[in-house]
Amino acid sequence: MKCAIVHYHELALKGRNRDYFEQRLVRNIQLALKDLGIKRVENLRSRIRILLPPDSNADVIRDRLARVCGIANFSLAHAVPLNLANPNLDKLSAAIVEELQPKPFSTFRVTAKRADKRLTLTSMDVEREVGTAVCKGTGRKVSLKNPAVTIFVELLSKEAYYSTEKIEGPGGMPVGVSGQVACLISGGIDSPVAAYRMIKRGCRARFVHFSGRPLVSRASEEKVCDLVQTLTAYQYESRLYVIPFGEIQREIVLNTPSPFRVVLYRRMMLRIAEELARKEQCWGLVTGDSLGQVASQTPENLSVVEEAGELPILRPLIGMDKLEIMDEARRLGTYDTSIEPDQDCCKLFTPPHPSTKTRIDDLRKIERALDITRLVKQGLEKAELSTFTFPI
Repeated sequence: MKCAIVHYHELALKGRNRDYFEQRLVRNIQLALKDLGIKRVENLRSRIRILLPPDSNADVIRDRLARVCGIANFSLAHAVPLNLANPNLDKLSAAIVEELQPKPFSTFRVTAKRADKRLTLTSMDVEREVGTAVCKGTGRKVSLKNPAVTIFVELLSKEAYYSTEKIEGPGGMPVGVSGQVACLISGGIDSPVAAYRMIKRGCRARFVHFSGRPLVSRASEEKVCDLVQTLTAYQYESRLYVIPFGEIQREIVLNTPSPFRVVLYRRMMLRIAEELARKEQCWGLVTGDSLGQVASQTPENLSVVEEAGELPILRPLIGMDKLEIMDEARRLGTYDTSIEPDQDCCKLFTPPHPSTKTRIDDLRKIERALDITRLVKQGLEKAELSTFTFPI
């Protein structure tokens, strides 16, 4: 029987709420694999077993499970019947030898775990017996420190499972256990990584993108759609609001001093995004801010931007430098899309010397020249909604 054995770490610490978190993880695994003909996903308490069709594509299964938040690691395994009262490992050893014989390797080790401690054999007993059989059956040698192949054996009450690989998952929490957040997403490198970090903590992300349209093309919008589709592989369903922001920016430019434009843009974006967040029942807003990275992300400017809203502002990247963020974007799969050229609304009308230590009292006086209520309403009325699903 082909199957995948899934392990999780953090969920096991949830006490009375553990069942809820495990059920959510099972449901998310079902969503991730729903188009692959999966027979059954079972919670075995401390691990999850996925029964796979005989003709399932191992590469596709690996790719899908490696994106399921909450999974610490998993293995694609084969099952052999096990009698708890009389644990004979001959069938298990023979199956492992048969799988390993055609493979090119020189050394190996066996790592065993008992899920049911009623089993009379200890983990070391299993490792020793299976290791001896593999030595005899393949002629290869044991190496505990640097093996070419590691054989993983897990013993449950009625079956033993074996595999020769253990694949890391994202870890974190299952998507959906931490409510919804609204993520301000640009076509750049930072904001998709920030959104992913919240998805990994169990949040379902709703996305808001501010486009420079009608003053620029839709290039940034097309990039953002690609980025949201990539992120949807981690949360299975996404909603993206695109706000044509060019006319609002032009009004800010015509009525306010140039050093304060960038901060004024961001305060206006925050107000509009907050209204959409309430509509989507989000409890917080997420940005890709990294402290000191650009003029709008100085401590003073972050504070005056945040003052424009009421919902909590979450900044998952605040202590990361650009190289760290770029590395994570590459692992996530968003980097190549993010570096494609586009026309970002934040680059429109950017002053040569933006204010880096803006005072909130000065900004409030400047904003008196703007009809903020009307501009927020204008942004909301022109918002365009798109939905994304995974698998597509």
